[in-house]
Amino acid sequence: MNLKDYIRSIKDYPKKGILFRDITTLIKSENAFEETINQIVSRSKEFKVDKIAAIESRGFVFASAVSYLLKKPFIMLRKKNKLPAELHSVDFQLEYGTATIEVHKDSISENDSVLIIDDLIATGGTAEAAAKLINISKGKVAGFIFVINLFDLGGSDNLKKLGYKVENLMDFPGH
Repeated sequence: MNLKDYIRSIKDYPKKGILFRDITTLIKSENAFEETINQIVSRSKEFKVDKIAAIESRGFVFASAVSYLLKKPFIMLRKKNKLPAELHSVDFQLEYGTATIEVHKDSISENDSVLIIDDLIATGGTAEAAAKLINISKGKVAGFIFVINLFDLGGSDNLKKLGYKVENLMDFPGH
């Protein structure tokens, strides 16, 4: 099955000049979604993993299913002001401004090996912030798995230069 056939491309969304890669067409197909999860589970076996983390919100779709199948705890890395307990926070730059992601302080124990899953990597700013959250929590980043890599935006390469192991299921050009 070619998973690329299930990704819809939308021009000028969310702003002019952006070619948005839409995963909703992939997850609405039970066969494509199942294949995606199976591929992530298969690739996750290349990592030593204690816990699975995902970046809000589309990463949750994939990581929660993987967490269930691997019988590993699931950690939500959320946008600012979405988590109620004590937090670690990291601010980071986006193409169009700044953002913050957070994790509960009690989600990650010292030396936990955490695999981070997300739907897409572009420039890598959010993924790098996620890694910082894991490190602040005294965990270790096992690596990253992305469904889509926008290869010409360099995020995956930047994570690799920082020493992280990175896997992705498919490549597309960015804008």
